[in-house]
Parts: sequence; structure tokens; C-alpha cells
Amino acid sequence: MRHAVVRLNAPGHFRLTGAEGFGHSGWQGRHNLDAATTTAILPQPTLTAGRDSSGRLFEGYMVTGLPTLHTERLTLRSFDASDAPAVQRLAGDRLIAATTMNIPHPYDLKMAQEWIATHEDDWLQERAAHFAIASHVEGGLIGAVGLRLKLEHSTAELGYWIGKPYWGNGYATEAAKATVAFGFNDLRLNRIHARHFGGNPASGRVLQKTGMQYEGCLRQHVRKLGTIDDVELYGIIASEWRATHAKA
Repeated sequence: MRHAVVRLNAPGHFRLTGAEGFGHSGWQGRHNLDAATTTAILPQPTLTAGRDSSGRLFEGYMVTGLPTLHTERLTLRSFDASDAPAVQRLAGDRLIAATTMNIPHPYDLKMAQEWIATHEDDWLQERAAHFAIASHVEGGLIGAVGLRLKLEHSTAELGYWIGKPYWGNGYATEAAKATVAFGFNDLRLNRIHARHFGGNPASGRVLQKTGMQYEGCLRQHVRKLGTIDDVELYGIIASEWRATHAKA
């Protein structure tokens, strides 16, 4: 499969709360990392050239809608209203809420519908990119990943969650790597950061696999479902990411 750096002909760009949540979040693989590519990891993302409905430019790229990204086993695409029942079923698991910053419990269908309904405006207002994670292997939606953007600072926060039936298969890492590559290569971000609960060390291992460095701990920083927990911080800057992938 050919790998390439993705560029559009005309000057483009892109919410999520971090490793602990996609507007609501949690995550994990070998991933087709090609030594010769700076796009980094996976088969090249697909972008559509053009302007959004407001005519605004997204930092160096012009886009009509959320792009679709493809990896070896996954498709990262925009959410559709028809995804709401699957989101409710997966994100409604108490374990998902317990390992993410913003997903409440219980989590009902109306919450899923309302969350999905925010995505288009988040994109058009340059606040966030929300990707549904669809698995070619599992045959459907398995989670979410995305970037909460602060374009005035050229930064974003990475967040994700994977439904419990799909844990332990490397899907979170595969989706996270593709999203980080997209942020640096195509959104021209300078820094991407993420966070996870201290009680969820698996999320930290995912972040390390994306190349992020540990940056510190906010001790007893949050209370979730009756438990007070630390928040662990990770981050990576563009020059570090590019140096790592140039060597690969």
C-alpha cells in the first residue's frame, strides 16, 4: 500500500477533551508505520478540497466537511445521526464513564443524539474534529477519537474512547496515531497534548505509543463517579514528532 504526505492544492484545517474523553473519552497496536513517510503511520488520509459553507479557510487547507482517514484496520469518519444507538450502547457502559473525563453515567440515547448534533458546528467554527472509529474487522462503530482545537495557539487536545468489547486489540493506538499524524501533517499544529486518569494506566501506554512524553501529574484533581483521582499529562510538539518519523 502506498503512503504519502497529504497536501491540498489550495491553502486548510480543525473538539474533544483529551485521552480521557471525546466531548464526553478512553483508548490502544501495530500500525503500518512506514519508514519512508512523513505522514507517519498509516495509509494516507483522504481530504476534499474546497471551502466550508462560511467560506473560511482552515489553516492552510480549504475543506468542505470533516475528512475521512483510513488506517490498516479502521476508518475514521464523521458521525451520523444513525450512529446514536451504537454510541449510547458503548458509551453507556459504566466502565467507559469511569475512565473518561466527560462521559456521564447513566448515558441515554438523547445524550448521544445531542452530542452528535454538535459536531458539524464544532467543525465549521474551528473548535474540534470528531471522528467515529469504524472497524473493518468488527464491522461497525467501536468508539470515537478527535482533537479539541485552539488554533490561535496552534495546539489541540487529543481524546478518545473505545467500547469495552473492543479493548485489548490496539484500536485506540491505531486511531490515536492516525489522528496525531493528521494534526501535525495536515492541520499544521505545533503541539498536541492529552490527559488520563491515574487509575487508567492503559491510556498512558497508548499516549506513549503515539510519541507523547509524560509532562506531570495533577494530584487528586478530579472526582468521577464518587472517586477522586489524579490526572496524568502528556504532550508532543511537532518538531519532536517529525524527528521521530524522519528516523523511522
